[in-house]
Amino acid sequence: MSVEKGELVGVMGPNGAGKSTFFNCVSGVLTPDDGQVRFDGRDVTGDSPEELARTGLVRTFQRTRELETMTVRDNVRLAAPDQPGERTLPALLRTDGMQTTEREVRERADELIEAFELDHLEDEYSSNLSGGQRKLLELARVLMLEPDLLMLDEPFAGVNPSLTRDIAARIRELNDDGMTVVIIEHELETLTELVDRLVVLQQGSLLVEGDPEEVLADERVIEAYLGE
Repeated sequence: MSVEKGELVGVMGPNGAGKSTFFNCVSGVLTPDDGQVRFDGRDVTGDSPEELARTGLVRTFQRTRELETMTVRDNVRLAAPDQPGERTLPALLRTDGMQTTEREVRERADELIEAFELDHLEDEYSSNLSGGQRKLLELARVLMLEPDLLMLDEPFAGVNPSLTRDIAARIRELNDDGMTVVIIEHELETLTELVDRLVVLQQGSLLVEGDPEEVLADERVIEAYLGE
């Protein structure tokens, strides 16, 4: 399958269809046994997740992976790439470049925390957040990397309807601003209303893709989910 720049694509399929394995192969968590992963015209098969993140391909996981003993603010700031203060000499000398970068990181993190309406929780340890708030925190954190392609693995799982709508609205805004987004999700109503194109996997293969309403009405999809 392919995803064009600027698309908002949903990926669905019954349990065991291979959705997370697909994400893991694309994002470098697993190396595929065969085939090729290409990003922005370049073969990135086997590249590590950190290498891919530096090139603009970033993903989230089904279970959020925030650092629970750090505050919301520090979780978001930590994700900023290429911070000079992480290196010994700039940290010791407190160079002008390091201080400028630190100021920019603080400002960017504060903007994202406010955009995701987490500013009232910025000094709260992430371990104290609800499931929905953790999803918002993870989104804010990955956006510190300013990705070109954002892959979201079940962003609505375990989230109440109100926060689901908030997260969906944020995803749509990101896509409207030009970010390419691919979403795995079981919550089909929200997914089909959100995405422009829907891809269905079954047993590790592409089954159907196209307009969300047409895909959901396809007999092959109904059979994959419900059986004969």
